[in-house]
Amino acid sequence: MTIRPAAALALLLLTPTLGGCLAKTALDVATAPVRVAGKAVDLATTSQSEADEKRGREMRRREERLGQLQRSYDKNMRRCDDGDRGACYKARNDYAEMQDIRPTVPYEPR
Repeated sequence: MTIRPAAALALLLLTPTLGGCLAKTALDVATAPVRVAGKAVDLATTSQSEADEKRGREMRRREERLGQLQRSYDKNMRRCDDGDRGACYKARNDYAEMQDIRPTVPYEPR
């Protein structure tokens, strides 16, 4: 098999550029597991600011629920005072849930 001069010249000219591509590809393949592992660690861990934000959202959710229960309790107590036994039962349930939530809501001094 003989190689034509034009093909040999093209092969000689392309060889340096192919070497760079192959080296870059080999480097990408070699570092891929490290990058993937680093990304997995980032996704698996929670930063302090993310934890603080989550804690703040949960606190606000509990405070909001406590406010809803307080309004419902007040409304049901008024109805209970007017003789509605069903409202008395609902007021008792609201009060019980408020007692469960109250210790988890931080106290704010006035």
